[in-house]
Amino acid sequence: MQTTFTEAQLVDPGTKRANQILRSCVHCGFCTATCPTYQVLGDELDSPRGRIYLIKDMLENERVPDEKTVKHIDRCLSCLACMTTCPSGVHYMHLVDHARAYIEKTYRRPWHDRALRSLLATILPYPKRFRVALLGAKMARPLRRFLPDPRLRAMLDMAPRHIPPVSRNDDPQSFAATGPRRMRVALMTGCAQKALNTDINDATIRLLTRLGVEVVVAKGAGCCGALTHHMGREADSHRAAAANIRAWSAEMNGEGLDAIVINTSGCGTTIKDYGHMFRDDALAQEAAKVSGIAKDITEVLASLTLPDPIRPEAQGLRVAYHAACSLQHGQKITDPPKKLLAAAGFQVMLPADAHLCCGSAGTYNLMQPEISAKLKTRKVDTLEALKPQVIAAGNIGCMMQIGSATGVPVVHTVELLDWVTGGPKPPAMTRDPAHQRVPILR
Repeated sequence: MQTTFTEAQLVDPGTKRANQILRSCVHCGFCTATCPTYQVLGDELDSPRGRIYLIKDMLENERVPDEKTVKHIDRCLSCLACMTTCPSGVHYMHLVDHARAYIEKTYRRPWHDRALRSLLATILPYPKRFRVALLGAKMARPLRRFLPDPRLRAMLDMAPRHIPPVSRNDDPQSFAATGPRRMRVALMTGCAQKALNTDINDATIRLLTRLGVEVVVAKGAGCCGALTHHMGREADSHRAAAANIRAWSAEMNGEGLDAIVINTSGCGTTIKDYGHMFRDDALAQEAAKVSGIAKDITEVLASLTLPDPIRPEAQGLRVAYHAACSLQHGQKITDPPKKLLAAAGFQVMLPADAHLCCGSAGTYNLMQPEISAKLKTRKVDTLEALKPQVIAAGNIGCMMQIGSATGVPVVHTVELLDWVTGGPKPPAMTRDPAHQRVPILR
């Protein structure tokens, strides 16, 4: 694609990077075949190619974006399926992230949009605030039908019926390896996940320590910054990311780390991009080191030898595996989760159109509930068509999205692997909704 940015414009690092990306696009349109929003809406401007044209025009002319441009860019899921499909290697993620930051700086949204986005940015990245908000949502659910904005109704719908108790395992501390230590890792405990599902981190710690891995929850680490990053709120996202970089760097410079383990793939995609986000910052070197050792939990487990399964009742269990977009497209991790589950004795099944997004995408299901609902229905239909006994996924957003529309238990991949090698049965698979978490013995 030919561009006409001036030398003065290219002084800005974001614009310079956008120019490189735009020039790599050859207009082939392959991306439209795998874009979920294009399949749902059928509008060229709701495809990656259409959005690229809008972004190019907006940035080259340094114009204040109009309502149409903002609408179509807002509708992007950032699922990154287009990057998997693109034969030219167009790095759409960096382009759309820069466009969203530009919009945030130059476009004044309607007051109700500003209020909603500010509310989400103020609550979701903070587990304690999020818990309070979830309790409020549960109490307000009977008033749902009186809310005029579908986005507010979507917020109430997101609140789980059972809010898990606070897990002390999310506090800064170290968990010793069982037997000889093979690795020392820092666990990214997340933000929303700590409010919505505490069993995932617990299962991760149990499984890793069982495999001879010392697990550290670093002091000062928190939200990865992804939620605000995808809203274009760079100051907020970089502040959160910088705190993580400093916290993990302290561990790396102290006793050392073999990996930073992430069990929420949406966070993983962002953390692995810290090197790019901070490329012109004083933290550039530390950020690159953090990105360099960031690993999804399945990447780490694939490098270790899991013990033989000891749960006969789990053998042959029909597991429908949902590949989170941030895992398969953002991080290009496709085989490890499936191979680990199969090696553990589960019957792993893949749904039709496994490359398509479930519609969660961070805050997308709250900001674009109608489109999200269509994608959710489509995804759940393909999963239920497999007649599974359980659905496995590697991202809390996907788990909440899919779980809200199916009666099939939805659990994290690591919960199944923990269970089959000696841990408790995933609570979502038990019949008793009051099932208590099994504490980690220290």
